[in-house]
Amino acid sequence: MSEGREDTFRRLYAAHFDAVLGFALRRVERPEDAADVTADTFLVAWRRLAHVPPEPETRPWLYGVARRVLANHRRGDGRRSALGDRLRRELASVVPDGSDAVVHRADVTAAMRRLSARDQEVLELHLWEGLEPREIADVLGVTTVVVRPRLSRARGRLRALLPEDLGNDPPPAGHLPSTPQLTRKEP
Repeated sequence: MSEGREDTFRRLYAAHFDAVLGFALRRVERPEDAADVTADTFLVAWRRLAHVPPEPETRPWLYGVARRVLANHRRGDGRRSALGDRLRRELASVVPDGSDAVVHRADVTAAMRRLSARDQEVLELHLWEGLEPREIADVLGVTTVVVRPRLSRARGRLRALLPEDLGNDPPPAGHLPSTPQLTRKEP
């Protein structure tokens, strides 16, 4: 990279950054979008540095670039929004109402926060990521022999923190009490 090219760009950037950022801020809703537009504008300026006109035409040229970058940004937002709407419609017909699950999930999330980071990690890998103990062992860089008891203990600690009415525990082992048989009495 030639020092002359880099110095030219540095001067251009220093002289016009505030103006281009202000141009973008006045045209977008979120400041982070303005930062993206500004960064992309100066990326184009870097790539096309030989085409940047001399002063006093430099700033209008940069505004023109920023205007096209902003148009691309808006088109991208429109595509993302349309895709999001389409996915929401498709998922609404596939995914059942999960309002009851949300309440349970809030209880589980609150209980998870009370666990140690080590317990949280192993449970998240198992419950949320769907990994088996051998896969968890690979992720954590330990053996399966270490993961199995760690997972079992973490489950027990989580279960102890959850409200009784979640109904996640299986029925107690053993025989079920029998109900007395009604017999018909003969007269």
